[in-house]
Amino acid sequence: MNHESLFSISPLDGRYENAVSALREITSEYGLIKYRYTIEIKWFIHLSKNSQIKELPKLDIKDYLYLNDLIDNFDIKDAKRVKTIEKKTNHDVKAIEYFIREKFKKHKKLSKYQEFIHFACTSEDINNLSYALMIKEAKSITKAAINETNKKIKQLANKYKKISMLSRTHGQNASPTTMGKEFANFHHRINKISLSVDRRTMTGKINGAVGNYNAHRVAYPEIDWQKISNQFVRSLKLDFNSHTTQIEPKDTIALLLGDYVKLNNVFIDMSRDIWGYISLGYFKQKLKRGEVGSSTMPHKVNPIDFENAEGNFGLANALLNHISNTVTVSRWQRDLTDSTVMRNIGSSFGYINLALTSLLKGLNKLEINKEKLASDLDTAWEVLTEAIQTVMRKNNIPDGYELMKKISRGKEITRSDLLELIKSLDIPGDEKSRLLELTPHTYTGFAEELSNL
Repeated sequence: MNHESLFSISPLDGRYENAVSALREITSEYGLIKYRYTIEIKWFIHLSKNSQIKELPKLDIKDYLYLNDLIDNFDIKDAKRVKTIEKKTNHDVKAIEYFIREKFKKHKKLSKYQEFIHFACTSEDINNLSYALMIKEAKSITKAAINETNKKIKQLANKYKKISMLSRTHGQNASPTTMGKEFANFHHRINKISLSVDRRTMTGKINGAVGNYNAHRVAYPEIDWQKISNQFVRSLKLDFNSHTTQIEPKDTIALLLGDYVKLNNVFIDMSRDIWGYISLGYFKQKLKRGEVGSSTMPHKVNPIDFENAEGNFGLANALLNHISNTVTVSRWQRDLTDSTVMRNIGSSFGYINLALTSLLKGLNKLEINKEKLASDLDTAWEVLTEAIQTVMRKNNIPDGYELMKKISRGKEITRSDLLELIKSLDIPGDEKSRLLELTPHTYTGFAEELSNL
């Protein structure tokens, strides 16, 4: 059956394929094959430059150009050939080796040195390095999407920094803030966790069947294989892990994925809050001609972008948590539990990027409803009781909190009620004036200043 997105099992390859297109060549089966192929050839090149391996003499410039061209010109036709070979070998990494042998046979000189393809390697040597490079590239694409979204959040923080808003704690009226400060809070959190994501480096190893260079040492006992392996891994811009079993333990991957979970949770938190503000009428959403909100209720403009974002961040987290919990555990020196799980690393990045696309789309549709924000503040004079009782405390007036509680808890309180109370207080004139001038609109502390990003 030819590929048709309507037949796709995963929505990432069907309904949402355009939203994750930047990841397709990186985290797909094609991407994994290409990374493996690249690692195998680069390892061969690395070995050829070691003068102690006399059976594989140093190649000339034309040979190296040929090898690098093999990497640079790898395409879908090559990947399909690898998959054809795999049908016979029933081993995906061995299929890569046999495919490279086919390429070497077309080169008179390299054909003599086919046995140094995959030399002293176990499959996991190739796999761990391939996934490390894949994650690095996927991380770069995801970073761009995070930065674009956070840039928009920063813009909204500055745009709405002066617009007062009634806060809600436990869903109940609370001390006012500004809408800009709410966006500034999320911007700050995203920045902080993003720094942790950026600092995470990927590790790799190439040390044989159980991590001891057993075959390496028997074949070439005089060679410092730990040094050679270290140099190779670092040439790939990865950190070298000196102590492993057959598998690289993937602790660094788990740490990175954990950071993404934390970051996704911030985005979920924001998606829910904005959804709530739309429900309260604090935001309207820009209309799109021809768009339908409900199949039966024509009036509806649903906050679907924020709902989609929340759902897809949640799917990403489910995958990220399972992957990170699984890949760091292996029975003895090796089992294959991590293998099938790691194949879903692309889906986890896919859901993150899909969610970010929805979130940014939603943010770009927001239109502030100043009238509704003002209306809610105008009916919430009880929030000023916090300020009044605090000034009473300052002036050593006993039981200020209890007095405010008595007149306001669970009750409606008007501006005139508060003015009368403030006038009766035995406090300095300047403080009394300040309280008399206070309104729910102006009782925002340093919210405006904290919104300046």
